[in-house]
Amino acid sequence: MVIIPREKPVIEDLNIYYLKIKRLFEHYQGEIGSGGVFFKFHSAEGVIFFDKDELLNGYFQDKDIKLTGNAAIDRMIEAEDDYNFSVSIFKIAQEEIYFWASLPSAKKIYRDLSTEFTDLEGLIKKMSSEKLTGYIDVSIGDGKEGGLIFISNGEIIGGSYSWGRGEPNPSKKNLELLIEKTKESSGIFHVSRIPMKSEQVESEQKESVSDTALDTLTMLEELLGVFETVVSTGKKKNIDFSSVLRKKFVESAENYSFLDPFAGEFEYSGQKITFSGDAGEKELAEGVIESAKGLAEELGILPELINYLSSWTDKYEKKLASLGISV
Repeated sequence: MVIIPREKPVIEDLNIYYLKIKRLFEHYQGEIGSGGVFFKFHSAEGVIFFDKDELLNGYFQDKDIKLTGNAAIDRMIEAEDDYNFSVSIFKIAQEEIYFWASLPSAKKIYRDLSTEFTDLEGLIKKMSSEKLTGYIDVSIGDGKEGGLIFISNGEIIGGSYSWGRGEPNPSKKNLELLIEKTKESSGIFHVSRIPMKSEQVESEQKESVSDTALDTLTMLEELLGVFETVVSTGKKKNIDFSSVLRKKFVESAENYSFLDPFAGEFEYSGQKITFSGDAGEKELAEGVIESAKGLAEELGILPELINYLSSWTDKYEKKLASLGISV
C-alpha cells in the first residue's frame, strides 16, 4: 500500500500521456519546493518524494513486483509506454518531507486494530512509551475520513488529515479531532514502524539464518508484543500485562520448566526475550504460544488476539509448520 497525504492534492488526475515527467518534477520543485507525486493505474501505483534539489525516494508496486528507491523512481519516470497513470501532486512541508521519504521502508507491525477493542488515545500513548518511529494510519467509520499520525522516537511530529486544507498539519487541535471522530464513528488503525539503519542490518542478519533459535525468539517477541498491545490499548488496559503474563508462566512451568521465573532461564521485558535455557525450538515456541493463548482466553480476548495475529501468522507460516505448531 502506498502512503500519501490525506489532504487534497495541489493538482490531481493528470494523464501521464500528456506529461513530460522529468519536467513536471522540475516545475513543482520550483513551484512548491517539496512534496510527493502519486502515480495511479488500475493494476499499479507508486509515489516519488522530492525537495527543491532532488528526488528523495520512491515506492512502486504492481501485481508482480515491489520496488523502492532509485529502481522505483526510474520505473515511474519511464512508465509512459507501460502504464496509463493518472498523476496527482501533493505539497509537503520542508520540515516533514524527509520523514515522508522514509515511509517506503516502514514495516507494518499492527494491522486492523479496531475501536471495538482498542482506544486510539491509548494506542498513541503506548507507541510513544515504546519510542516508536513510524506512523499510525487511521480510517474513520466508512473510510471517507481518516488521518496519519507521525511519530519520531516516541514524539508526535506531525499529522495528515482528510479535512486539511492542502498541506500536512501538525496541530494538536487536529489530533484531538481525529481521536474524537474515532470515538464517535468507530475506526480502524494500522501501525507501521520505520527501522533505524542498525536495526535494518540486524533484521537482514536474522533473515539470513533459517531455522535457528534466534529466529524463534524473534517470532515469539513479535507474538508477545502484539498481545501486550491488544491488552494495554483495549478494554483490558487497566491490567498490568507483565504481572498477569508472569503469573501465567508460573502456571505453565509445570509443563515447561524454562518458563518458571525463578529459574531465570526465560524473561520477557520491553518487548524483548532473554533466553538462556536448554529447551529446543519446538518446546520453546509451544510453551510461549500456549501460555499466551491460555492467558488471552482467561481475559476473554482470545478471538481478538487471533484476529490481530493474522499478519504474524502469515509471516511465520513456514516456521510454525516446520515446528508442527498451529495457532
